[in-house]
Amino acid sequence: MSLLGRPWSLSLMFLLGMRMASKGISCPRRCSCQYLEVNCTGQQLQEFPEDIPLDTRLLILAANNISYLPAVELSFLADLVYLDCSKNLLGDDLDFTFIGVAKLVYLDLSFNNLTQVTFSTFSHLLSLVVLKISDNPNLVAIEKDAFANNTWLRHLDVSRTGLTFLDTSTVQELPNLRLLGLSDNLWHCNCSFLDFITWMTESNVHFPDADNISCYTPAGLRALRMPAVGAQLHSSCLTQLYQQDYVFVCLVGFCMFLAGTTAAWLAGVCAVIYELHASKGEEEEEEEEEDTA
Repeated sequence: MSLLGRPWSLSLMFLLGMRMASKGISCPRRCSCQYLEVNCTGQQLQEFPEDIPLDTRLLILAANNISYLPAVELSFLADLVYLDCSKNLLGDDLDFTFIGVAKLVYLDLSFNNLTQVTFSTFSHLLSLVVLKISDNPNLVAIEKDAFANNTWLRHLDVSRTGLTFLDTSTVQELPNLRLLGLSDNLWHCNCSFLDFITWMTESNVHFPDADNISCYTPAGLRALRMPAVGAQLHSSCLTQLYQQDYVFVCLVGFCMFLAGTTAAWLAGVCAVIYELHASKGEEEEEEEEEDTA
């Protein structure tokens, strides 16, 4: 009996076929490849690796020196569902970078140099479930509609960034959000932030590391934990009037006084005119009666 006729030879051929399929057409230099997975962790890569198999589902680029993600090269990986770019040098403009990877479910951009998140940054990731943008100390702004298209987002982490404010609608309109990381940020707990703190109290979202979610400014509220500070802030925001508020109140009062004075003067003038016409009419009637007599 030939080797091909033996049962074990068929198994060997199958395993060899699977191994060839797992390797794909190529594997990037200094990376390891398995079936549908490419791992380039800690290889000191300066640029996005070349020769990534087009059927890759999971791509790990963590702990490198990559400062730019080419949108065109990424778009070739149309079936990508998992992308880990943590601990790199990505910064500034990521708008439209992920336009070609609409199937992405998991995205880790933590420990980078992101500065802002706009609507165009993640708007094409309609299937996104997990987004980690924590540990970006230069991240100071997230637009209020930044996640408007990410309605499947369930886990969002913005911990340890430079954020001082987050609009309530940014997270409130995410119907599937269950976990939100907010710890160790520079939150400015003023009256404008009161709505967000109130939402934290009323929402069903879980806040991990809640003991480290605290106010950074103003000085009187520093280190006070949220949302416990909400009651104190709520009280001060309801009773506090700023200088422009006093100016506005005085202006309204003056306008009301002026309007009232003007109305009273006009009423008085009308009354005097009416009395003059009435008395003149009586005098004419009396003269007519005398002439008749």
